[in-house]
Formats: sequence, structure tokens, C-alpha cells
Amino acid sequence: MKIQVVTLFPEMFDGVFGSSMLWKASKDGLADYSCINLRDFGIGPRKRVDDTPYGGGDGMLLMIEPLMAAVEYAKTQDPSAKVLLMTPRGNTWVQSKAKVYADSNQGLIIVCGRYEGYDERIVSVVDEQISVGNYVLTGGEIPAMAVVDSVVRLIPGVLGGETSAEIESFVADDQSVEAPQYTRPEEFKGMMVPAVLLSGHHADILKWRTNNGTRD
Repeated sequence: MKIQVVTLFPEMFDGVFGSSMLWKASKDGLADYSCINLRDFGIGPRKRVDDTPYGGGDGMLLMIEPLMAAVEYAKTQDPSAKVLLMTPRGNTWVQSKAKVYADSNQGLIIVCGRYEGYDERIVSVVDEQISVGNYVLTGGEIPAMAVVDSVVRLIPGVLGGETSAEIESFVADDQSVEAPQYTRPEEFKGMMVPAVLLSGHHADILKWRTNNGTRD
């Protein structure tokens, strides 16, 4: 899967793409990451990418020209890629969405907003607007990292166990969570591993995990 991120801060992704499962996916040829620096498409000798909003208001907006040029460039690298825009106004990102994008095997172009937002006309080339929750971040980079991580780990061959992704939190209905997990030792400072997990009775263990795989 080819993943391109349009951002003013490509250096933020170096450690994320170069670590853990994302690094493994790249090493194994299952994912290909690249960052497109929005500044490269800026206007004029100073490579300007932002301007004041029409109608007044605080802050600056990302301009349509560099945004559109960056997305168009990304499309030349992967014409069938889906374009995602990170924005608080978007659809809430959930596990089922990550699964859909992982299964599609289509590339992704992820646009990271900054400042007070972006010229709304960029939405004309966006396939889906995505939000990672009802809170405000400085830019779309951290949400983009979350989206990439959640999608790439679902690509077959990325995780170690064959069923690892099938028994995780939110897989069934975007609500249920994985039951609590324990490992050695059986006792630590008076805290015991639940006896059922030591019983070897698979049906009882499954029932316990099912009953405990919910959120309060």
C-alpha cells in the first residue's frame, strides 16, 4: 500500500514511519510511505502557503493553490489513491474504517491541516474527511499518524500472529474492547491472576474474556 502524507512538517513522521510495525511493513514491502512537503508548492519566492481568511477572523488559512498542487502531484504518483483530509469536522475514525481501507489495498493521500484551517475548496478533491476525536490539535499530523498506524497494522502479514488483528479491541462493533490480559508471575504484591485463566478450561476462559471485553 502506497501512503503519501501532505504536510508542512514532514520531519514529524521520520520516527513514526521508521519504528515498530510501520517500519516492519515497509521493510517487508507491504507499505510504502512518503511525505510531500506542502512548502514545495508554495506561492512566490517565499513559498507562501497561508493567507488571511475572507470575512475576517483570527489566524491564517492554508491556501487552495499549494494544497491543490500537492494533492495533484500525489495523484500522479498513485492515480487511484483515496484522498483523506484530517479535520475536526470529519467522520470519526473507528476500527471498521481502518479495516475497510486496509482491505481495499488502495493507496492513501492524507492531507494535514494547519493554522486555523484550510481553504474549503480543497474538499472538492477529497474522498473522505476524517476526525480522530472531539478535541483540538495543533495540526493534522498526529491524526494522520494514527490513521496510518491503524490501517497498516491490518494489512495481512504485518502483525505476527495470524489471528492477532481478529481478536483486538473494537473489531466486532467499534465498541467492544479486548478483555484484560495477564502474564507471569501469578501473584504480584498480593494481586492475583484470575483463577479461570489458570484453569486450562477453554470454554470458561472464552466466556470470561467475552464477559470482560466491554467498556464501563
